[in-house]
Amino acid sequence: MIKHRTYTINNIAEITGGKCIGVDKNAVIKHLAIDSRILAEASQTLFFAIKAQRNGHQFIDHAYQNGIRNLLVSEDVNWQNYPEANYIVVDDTLKALQKLATFHRSQFTLDVIGITGSNGKTIVKEWLYQLLNADFQIVRSPKSYNSQIGVPLSVWQIDEKDTLGIFEAGVSAPDEMSKLAQIIAPKIGVLTNIREAHDEGFQSRRQKLVEKLQLFSGATLLIYSPDHLVEDVQLPCAEQFTWSFTQPADLQIKEVASHTGFSLIKGSFKGETAVARVNFTDAAAIENAVICWATLLAMGYAIEDAAERLAALQRVGMRLQLVNGIEQCSIIDDSYSADISSLSIALDFLNQQNQHPKRTLILSDLQETGKTTDELYQEIASLLQQKKVDRLIGIGNDITAHADLFKIEMSFFSDTEEFLAHVAQLNFSKETILVKGARKFGFERIVKRLAQKIHDTVLEINLNALLANLQYYKSKLGAQVKTMAMVKAFSYGSGTFEIANLLQHHKVDYLAVAYADEGVALRKAGISLPIMVMSPEPSAFDAMFRYQLEPEVYSLELLQQLLHFIPSEDKPFPIHLKLDTGMHRLGFEPHQISELCTLLSNNTRLNVVTVFTHLVASDDPIHDGFTQTQVTSYEQMYQQLVKTLGYQPVRHVLNTSGITRWSAYQFDMVRLGIGLYGFDSALPKNTLQTVAALKTTITQIKTIAAGETVGYGRRGVLINGGEIATVKIGYADGYSRAFGNGVGKMLVDGQLAPTVGAICMDMCMLDVTGLEVKVGDEVIVFDHNQSISDLAKEIGTIPYEILTNVSQRVKRVYYYE
Repeated sequence: MIKHRTYTINNIAEITGGKCIGVDKNAVIKHLAIDSRILAEASQTLFFAIKAQRNGHQFIDHAYQNGIRNLLVSEDVNWQNYPEANYIVVDDTLKALQKLATFHRSQFTLDVIGITGSNGKTIVKEWLYQLLNADFQIVRSPKSYNSQIGVPLSVWQIDEKDTLGIFEAGVSAPDEMSKLAQIIAPKIGVLTNIREAHDEGFQSRRQKLVEKLQLFSGATLLIYSPDHLVEDVQLPCAEQFTWSFTQPADLQIKEVASHTGFSLIKGSFKGETAVARVNFTDAAAIENAVICWATLLAMGYAIEDAAERLAALQRVGMRLQLVNGIEQCSIIDDSYSADISSLSIALDFLNQQNQHPKRTLILSDLQETGKTTDELYQEIASLLQQKKVDRLIGIGNDITAHADLFKIEMSFFSDTEEFLAHVAQLNFSKETILVKGARKFGFERIVKRLAQKIHDTVLEINLNALLANLQYYKSKLGAQVKTMAMVKAFSYGSGTFEIANLLQHHKVDYLAVAYADEGVALRKAGISLPIMVMSPEPSAFDAMFRYQLEPEVYSLELLQQLLHFIPSEDKPFPIHLKLDTGMHRLGFEPHQISELCTLLSNNTRLNVVTVFTHLVASDDPIHDGFTQTQVTSYEQMYQQLVKTLGYQPVRHVLNTSGITRWSAYQFDMVRLGIGLYGFDSALPKNTLQTVAALKTTITQIKTIAAGETVGYGRRGVLINGGEIATVKIGYADGYSRAFGNGVGKMLVDGQLAPTVGAICMDMCMLDVTGLEVKVGDEVIVFDHNQSISDLAKEIGTIPYEILTNVSQRVKRVYYYE
């Protein structure tokens, strides 16, 4: 049997049916990668150039620069550029990845649980891991890796030490599941439910059910609820175990009683009755807990034993949350999960944050890891050293007992209560704090104590969506074209260092801000990328010089003032020249180029880094002729400057829509602005991902009689009476007064509720007549369903204005999965 992690590239070529070429066909492969940035042991990693949303072949150069020397491709590649590379050539890189994973799975005899369904797959997988971890050495899908790519990457993790596998599988169209079934080869099948999620890919609910059941074609045991079946569908598996809330089943749920913070679930099995307590009250969590209960029973656990285990289930943290904290700190909230692999992921995110020089980890005991405590905390100590953590605050008896393993600043507490009692003495200040703990430690109390106190209206920023948009545009660029990301105006309202840190980590080449103070703030937050200042003021020259900011120079007067400021003995000062080719806002016009050249001639105090212009209507086909005229004018002026300078500065003319529509004019660099945040009028709807969601809550609900008025000036009237909800957002938060009197609408209980009356400074009122709502319920101002573009149309403006108007007093919360 081939042991895991001992494949050679030649082995893999044979398994995948590819042709192996390179300098070392016996190179050992331990890891598989589809992302050229996130690499472990690059020299022993095989990079798959997958053609999915992006063509992986476009990132071979980046992978090679990051140390990758083994690649699997399906397109012609100029291998002279990669002299040290080994490579496998196949017809289809995705099929090759799936073939390799299928072969790898066949080398092991461990039992595998396969999970599919419309909802709850990841939660059920993670909860089964929590419930069974004490009895098995478990390998499981990381995060939500359940796709045609994610499943093979998950199965590749199987090693000889593993005694149980738990993998989830998802499909969105017919003829997908059979491939995943071969890769996972489950012995036990768990069907969570069949609901409306992903219905759009199927002709009927029946077709979707039949497709999902293919995962279990080779399994021996199927766990499901008859509540989710469709008539005349033949079930696989010789042995079946059922659960239900409403009809006879092996595990019959008799009663669910919800209390404050927990629920009691009464179930019967083979004449025995037990009550399981779970620390959840929502219907979805209760159903997922019952699925786990049924799975334990089907695996042979006694009903009482299984019920007792359910009481220990911890909420699954699906994403990291970054918020502002007290004393100018940043808080990363990962307080609902605690295992060594998720700790490593969270520490990587901590390391992306450069806004503070000090990195602190608050960590609880990690339990049921399958390791001895000595092994576990030695591994954690090594991990903290590798990830350059500056301070550890350990909470729990186990981590405290191993304090001698940690060679950094540290303090320890027996429990969360003791920590909270001494938090003032810990002197948190200007540091990034990762809070990570097992659910039983209640670390949400620590996050609440350390987070900045701001009102309940929040702007949620999905960093994964922003990265997806960045990669979408990068995939459209030539191999040598650089990217300048616009982070002016508080990153279009989305944040400062939080966005800049992410862009720096993912290797954009330049940042651009509007004013020098924005650039200074980024420098103080640890941003080292080159930063262009688009509206420099002479009074800010000193700050730009001290903080290595690069001004945009757009007039002869500004250039002369800058020359007057720069000391002659210093090295050349970097500047960016802006040319006016038709915007008529800022920039040198054609008739000024001769005088500009005179000022620049033989001047050794300046280094012209880039020369650029701004397109007026790159998104609108009606003005394509004018766009071409602009580019022609730009090129003529650029050539005049090159003759004077004696070198060729970087050229850039394309903005977001220009990247989409004018690939011939990419030149040396492009400027990516609002497209990062999900808006590009030159693209079809839903091409980009939604980055921002503005949410608030209901403060009070009132019943209004027919004819009564609502709000200032008695402008709001419910003719037939009804209910209004007052919500915590007003024009001081950036919700324009133009949205008053029914113009604006918000999502409440999944339905659009119109405004009633005038928008107030700190709140407004919604018509929620007929909706099932209560005080404290979430209200969505905009998100992927209720888009910013829709709001902009309602009041005759553009998405830029809606996004940038969100007030600084609105709390920004950043999510990263």
